[in-house]
Amino acid sequence: MNPLGRRISRQVAVGGVPIGGGAPIVVQSMTNTDTADAEATARQVRSLARAGSELVRITVNTPEAASQVAAIRERLDALGCDVPLIGDFHYNGHRLLTQHPDCARALAKYRINPGNVGKGVKRDEQFATLIECALRWGKPVRIGVNWGSLDPELLARLMDENARRAEPLDAGEVTREAVIRSALDSARRAEEWGLPPERIVISCKMSRVQDLIAVYRSLAQRCDYALHLGLTEAGMGSKGIVASAAALGVLLQEGIGDTIRVSLTPEPGGERAREVQVAQEILQTMGLRSFAPMVSACPGCGRTTSTTFQELAGRIEGYLRAQMPAWKERYPGVEEMRVAVMGCVVNGPGESKHADIGISLPGTNEVPVAPVYVDGAKTVTLKGNRIAEEFQAIVDEYVKARFGPGAKAAPKNIKIKAAS
Repeated sequence: MNPLGRRISRQVAVGGVPIGGGAPIVVQSMTNTDTADAEATARQVRSLARAGSELVRITVNTPEAASQVAAIRERLDALGCDVPLIGDFHYNGHRLLTQHPDCARALAKYRINPGNVGKGVKRDEQFATLIECALRWGKPVRIGVNWGSLDPELLARLMDENARRAEPLDAGEVTREAVIRSALDSARRAEEWGLPPERIVISCKMSRVQDLIAVYRSLAQRCDYALHLGLTEAGMGSKGIVASAAALGVLLQEGIGDTIRVSLTPEPGGERAREVQVAQEILQTMGLRSFAPMVSACPGCGRTTSTTFQELAGRIEGYLRAQMPAWKERYPGVEEMRVAVMGCVVNGPGESKHADIGISLPGTNEVPVAPVYVDGAKTVTLKGNRIAEEFQAIVDEYVKARFGPGAKAAPKNIKIKAAS
């Protein structure tokens, strides 16, 4: 629990996944395939779901894409992948949902951008059509405002009102207010047309960290709708990861947010599932949820000229994450495990003792041995050329003994011999 307490919103059910109302914060992601290619899209959805995405959004932008949504759902069901699908609609969603009822039925939620629904007198009519479809098929709706596609008429009106003030606000404040008003006015209009507040999720995405924090703080005070967090256009690599973690970390610490997406631009040839892993790691490092065992590793210094501990830490972390799809079914609670892979005698033994299982590798000029600690006690000392293989075997045995059948009755202080 964060220091300020969790903001309790109205709970929304999305294909059986609860959002808000005190439920665990949900991780979601989005495909970048052409949805008209049902096979490729289903394959990527499954990959994202296996990585831990609990909801997956797909683009529905053309009749060809809409016509394949039901087929994508069928492919996923045949593969045993029950992750809910969210349809992302811009400009023509009112037509696509009306003309393709199989698409409307197969989706678990619709995402609507108020800035792209229509202009002038058509806006209300087309927005109403989208809400009518949600009512007809019993689907929740995310009203997702993006500052890059903000309703220009609303922004112009607020700018004019601001210009007439005795003390005008700066343009940034007015823009943030326009984003918030767009979301809240649209949500209340949806309620007037019959959509219950328990079927409404709101997002107001900005591309700057401080803007996002300011907008969601205001939203949290002004409504009790479930809130979807995400820094839009976060960027590539470390820039996107750091910006997302900075923005989401502040809001989550203040109890704001019910579901999150980390919008990373993939590196050329990079895995789309990277955004899922980053979202999970933000939640897990903050102590809000656990998804996979965490590996602590020192940064290295002049005492650790060998790269052995770096290679072992990477190997163990990759191994643990790869095992999680099977382990989470067989070994309940394993996601809470902490593993330490340390590089020298300064902090190595102490950090290893604090972990569930840890290894302290020798630093430069230290004795070439690696003590292993299990539940705070040294159990074995590894040496030679097979330290990595032996430590991985010890981790395997620990998982089975600590989290396997009958583990509740077993003593926590398990002694494990090294593999030979």
